[in-house]
Amino acid sequence: MKVIYDRETDTLTIIFTETPVAESDEDKPGVILDYDASGNLVSLEILDASRRVTLPSRIEYQVAPMPA
Repeated sequence: MKVIYDRETDTLTIIFTETPVAESDEDKPGVILDYDASGNLVSLEILDASRRVTLPSRIEYQVAPMPA
């Protein structure tokens, strides 16, 4: 997984897999979901990220603990 914040375009992109994009849908205004040919989610793009996400240039990553 890769997370990219482009300050110039104010776009936050989360890439889940490097699979080629076959289709894109704008789920909500400014939120674009990209899918591969099998319908699997490839990436998520948020336009005008600085207005939609708190501190888009700061990323915190956590892994939930495994159940006991």
